[in-house]
Amino acid sequence: MSACFEVTTPQKAPPKRLHEQVIFLSDRPRTLAFHTECRAATGAENRYRSRSGMKHMSNSRQKGLREGRPSTLGATLEKGGVNFAIFSAHASAVEICLFGPDGKTETDRIPLPEYTDQVFHGWIPDIQAGQLYGLRVQGPYAPDAGHRFNANKLLLDPYARAYHGNLQWDPSLFGYILDHPDKDLSFSTGDSAPFVPKAIITDPTRQDFSRPHRPWRDSVLYEMHVKGYTKEHPDVPERLRGTYAGLADPVLLKRIRDLGVTAVELLPVQSFVTDKYLSDKGLTNYWGYNTIGFFSPDDRYAHEPDQAIQEFRQLVRACHDAGLEVIMDVVYNHTAEGNELGPTLSFKGIDNASYYRLMPDEPRYYINETGTGNTFNLTRLNCIRFVADSLRYWVNEMGVDGFRFDLGTILAREADGFHNDATFLRVCRQDPVLSQVKLIAEPWDVGPGGYQVGNFPPGWAEWNDKFRDTVRDFWRGDAHADVLAPRLLASPDCFNHSGRRTWAPINFVTAHDGFTLMDCVSYNDRHNEANGEDNKDGSSDNRSCNYGAEGPTDDPKIQAIRWRQCRNMLATLFLSQGTPMLLAGDEIGRTQQGNNNAYCQDNPISWIDWAVPPEGEDLRAFVQRLTHLRSRYPILHRSRFLMEAYNRDLDIQELTWVNANGGTMLPDEWKTAQCFGLMIDGRSQPSGIRRRGADATVLLVFNAWEDVVKFTLPETGEGQWKMLLDTNQPEAGADIEKQVFSQKHVYLVTGRSVLALELVGRDPAPRSS
Repeated sequence: MSACFEVTTPQKAPPKRLHEQVIFLSDRPRTLAFHTECRAATGAENRYRSRSGMKHMSNSRQKGLREGRPSTLGATLEKGGVNFAIFSAHASAVEICLFGPDGKTETDRIPLPEYTDQVFHGWIPDIQAGQLYGLRVQGPYAPDAGHRFNANKLLLDPYARAYHGNLQWDPSLFGYILDHPDKDLSFSTGDSAPFVPKAIITDPTRQDFSRPHRPWRDSVLYEMHVKGYTKEHPDVPERLRGTYAGLADPVLLKRIRDLGVTAVELLPVQSFVTDKYLSDKGLTNYWGYNTIGFFSPDDRYAHEPDQAIQEFRQLVRACHDAGLEVIMDVVYNHTAEGNELGPTLSFKGIDNASYYRLMPDEPRYYINETGTGNTFNLTRLNCIRFVADSLRYWVNEMGVDGFRFDLGTILAREADGFHNDATFLRVCRQDPVLSQVKLIAEPWDVGPGGYQVGNFPPGWAEWNDKFRDTVRDFWRGDAHADVLAPRLLASPDCFNHSGRRTWAPINFVTAHDGFTLMDCVSYNDRHNEANGEDNKDGSSDNRSCNYGAEGPTDDPKIQAIRWRQCRNMLATLFLSQGTPMLLAGDEIGRTQQGNNNAYCQDNPISWIDWAVPPEGEDLRAFVQRLTHLRSRYPILHRSRFLMEAYNRDLDIQELTWVNANGGTMLPDEWKTAQCFGLMIDGRSQPSGIRRRGADATVLLVFNAWEDVVKFTLPETGEGQWKMLLDTNQPEAGADIEKQVFSQKHVYLVTGRSVLALELVGRDPAPRSS
């Protein structure tokens, strides 16, 4: 039977009893049923005990306690004290627990005196920056009704900017008694305070940032992990490796910028938890997709843990000084508290029924559209406000330039499913801060109708997994021109609607989850044994090919094709319309030893090994060549979608698909061709705005056949074709431009290779008559 707390108001209650349970310093009438005594409906003894000998409030603080204000949630440092405001629609009381500098000794326990618009609030005097604190929240423990209040659990303030100490797994972290036959219907009286971090009062100093403001059309993203990128980097001082400060090293940032990228996309850096399952196996939540502190940079990555805020800001400033934007990967779809059997760390104990999506007919259980146990309830305004407040904080106070939203479909999932005008998306679009930064959705989740690629509203970019899958399929010989063609043009079948631009799809071949680029050409199957799940975790749909040997090999022929296939996929990525995203380390041939789900590997499996072979350095130079060409030819990243329409006024065909004979692709060729060309005539500028290099005519040739193909360069009336790139000649670099060919020249395209050519020696763009 459920240990449901019944709320009663006794006729007479001993003063001490009232003091131990809930203290209200205002006699204003309440509009909800408050507890002045809690008793279990089952007849069990009182479940919340005040610790004997603990001070509830110092005399000075008692005299100076004020009602404060509910408008600014969290803890706000002001002259002479701190304003606390905690949202909870179903709690009966909230207490602020102050701790000494060691985080172990509780010195004061202060009930917030007022309750306005579902917010408990109060102003407490004599608190300064650096003060440690936590929350205890009282209310019904009624899991069957969706309520899991347990004031024996010290809770993290969701709005805290920083935390002191680390989470230590202990049975007291759970609101119920572990191994009890009633599971979460039982009630734990263990005090969790010794085992949880304490929130820190921080100074809300206003920050100003000089941002690069890179246009979307010119953006190139670089996905990286703060620790994994710097842990073994020789340019980073050893004491700073694996930290924000290490990544901020000017030499390192120049190397990143010289690669040609414009923004770093950081895997989660908000405070996160390594769940007990991994901790028990001696593993960690390396990727960080298990957030609990949505306003605080994780101090694991700080050289000085108590300086995490300052070090992260310094990283952002250093990136900006180097011309790089900073995009954060954020996880607002779930929290680290898991399902009904998970710990009570913050939201679950503050107001479980408001913060999480619960099963409508069985609110004891959580709707799990994330695969992690719970789903944050972004259908409720309090949750939307929380997320918007968090995002604005990271923009205004920490300087970030954009966000990538993990499992983004959940952001737009209303009670009846996905809506591209969902409340949260509308909030972002009208918000004066959030509407001005880059917003990227991972447009899927594991819920019904979760796959929503192309369906987010204008203003949003989206990870385009169709590009990833198609490019991998094409280069291993499993797809043809008809499938690859739309991916080269920014996937207009998905994104060319509602006034969206070609930058909306974030094209990628690899990302943090899945094989690295080198592993894509080195392994047929995953090798995740190190994860401790008998190699059953991670995707089995890798669309990879090892070309004759599983994993490392000394065979020079296999090695040669692997490096060329890396170049082919990178060339396809950077020469396509859309916004390219490069996984850090792919530019040097990084491997994870075949592990396609290294989320728990905080070790050399995930850390980038910068001791690369000559082929790796050559690949880096090749990527630089690609980013240079992309920047040099705006036609390769047009804002508007390319069209196949004929411009009669200018006598220009903007887009032509070319077969190996140099003619226009025929209808019956599309489903069989694995060697074809794309010719783009940049003289057709629909907007009339001309950019340097925009008038160029470029020919791209893709040959996925294993054999050489005789490809006739198309006839255009005048000019010659200058070679810009051949993935079979990576060593040529810029010197390849010395190779010039006449129209109708038959070029021998090496099996499995990409060409890029420019038409030179023709008249300027024709004028309309």
